[in-house]
Parts: sequence; C-alpha cells; structure tokens
Amino acid sequence: MGELLPPESAIPEKLHAAMRYSCLAPGKRLRPALAMACAEAVGGSELSVIDAGCAIEFVHCFSLIHDDLPSIDNDDLRRGFPTCHVKFGEAVAILAGDALFALAFNTLARGPWTDDQRVRAILSLTVATGSEGLVGGETIDILSEGQPIESQTLETIHVRKTAALIAASCEIGAVLAGATKEQSNRLFQYGQAIGLAFQIADDILNETSTPEQLGKAAGSDRERGKATYPALFGLDVSRQMALEKAQFGIDCLSEFPNRDFLESIAQYSVERLH
Repeated sequence: MGELLPPESAIPEKLHAAMRYSCLAPGKRLRPALAMACAEAVGGSELSVIDAGCAIEFVHCFSLIHDDLPSIDNDDLRRGFPTCHVKFGEAVAILAGDALFALAFNTLARGPWTDDQRVRAILSLTVATGSEGLVGGETIDILSEGQPIESQTLETIHVRKTAALIAASCEIGAVLAGATKEQSNRLFQYGQAIGLAFQIADDILNETSTPEQLGKAAGSDRERGKATYPALFGLDVSRQMALEKAQFGIDCLSEFPNRDFLESIAQYSVERLH
C-alpha cells in the first residue's frame, strides 16, 4: 500500500498525508488477507492478487474515514489514533476518502490480469460499495437510528455495510487467480457469512469492551440508538447467531483443499477481542 499510495511530498501534500495516515495506521488488513487466501484456495499465488488486496483496503479505509465524520458517526478514535477529520480537518478527510475510492479502481484497472478478470473484479467491487452494498447499507443504518426495526432490516444493513465488501474480497481474489464460476460463488458465500459473523461480533464488542481494547469508540451504538444484534436479540442470542454464520462459512469451504487459513479467519471473526 505504501508503494501504491501517492507520496506525501506530491502536491497536494496535505491530501496525500491524510490518505497515507488513514491507510497505513495499524489494522487487521482482513480484506486483503482474504483476497490473497482465496487466490491460494483455488490454486493461485497470494502475491498475484496483492495489488487487488490493496485496492480493496483503499475502499475500506475510504469507508472508515467517511463513517467517522461528524455528519455520520462523529467518532474521534480509529485504530487507536485520532480519526482523519480530527487530524486533518473535515474537508480534507472527505477529499482523502474520495481520492482513496478513485485510487482503488485505478489500481484494479492497472493490475497484471486479463481484461476479463479486471472487468469482473471491478464489477464485484462496484456492486459491493454502491447503493446495493456498503453505501446503501450505511444509509439504511443511519435512517434506522432510534427507530424500531425488524430482523430482516437489521440483516440487510449488516449484509450491505460490512459483509458485501468482505464477500467481494473473497470473490475478487478467486476470480483474479483463475477460479471457476462455482468456486468464486462458494467463496463469495463464505465471505458473506463470515462478514455477517464479523459484524455481529463487532456489535457485541461495542457493548462489552472499552475504547482501549477496541482502538475506537465503545458503547456508541447504544448511545446513538443504532440497529444492532444485541439491541434486537440480546448478547447471548447474538453470540449464537454469530457462531452459526461462521460455521456456515466454514461449511462453504468443504471442497477446497487449501482452506486452513480461511477456516481460522471464520473462527477469528467470532472469537476476536478487537
């Protein structure tokens, strides 16, 4: 990512500093890891899709910058550091997110794959991030704050705002490594399942952890009246639902011989502490 991001010395320096600050801060890098692991699962090379993993992470960082803004979640802490708008100002943070979104597709378009693979990867990422995916899920999430919702609406929010990009990470890694349609579909289903498990676990951690443990705000979901699994089902049922989603994801991997890492990620999605 450090090589693909513009250097801080390039004009406009403050914009590029904000992009690098948000992308290179310590983080799990879950989505790039999944793209590389799915490439390996279908017999490809991890390194053959590393640029795609970076592109996906640029989109993820864009979403975090914008989610943290005062007009959305108004968070001051991300990955243990001040959020982008706190560090660089709200206007530069918005523009840094925009620039990262553009850089993601630039990176995919220039990647060392066939034209068909590039088109399929770009299509997957656009669906995962637009109104049918991340942005749409975040919109429903915001409009649902403080409102009574049904379980189907809650799952729609989580599928779109979190699981969609994780599922696309898996699909993109597989597609760029030459997977069959059936293989990429199974890995997409795996990604969607563990994405849901991951978000349910995140909802639980927001209720039960501290800002020091999480590296971001804790207890904020309840304060804002956000639609979460613990709010609708309680902690115990939410934990069980997360476990069931993770197990479904593991079941999707049965035909892949190189699945150990993917299974461990599914387990981590519900066992993690931060």
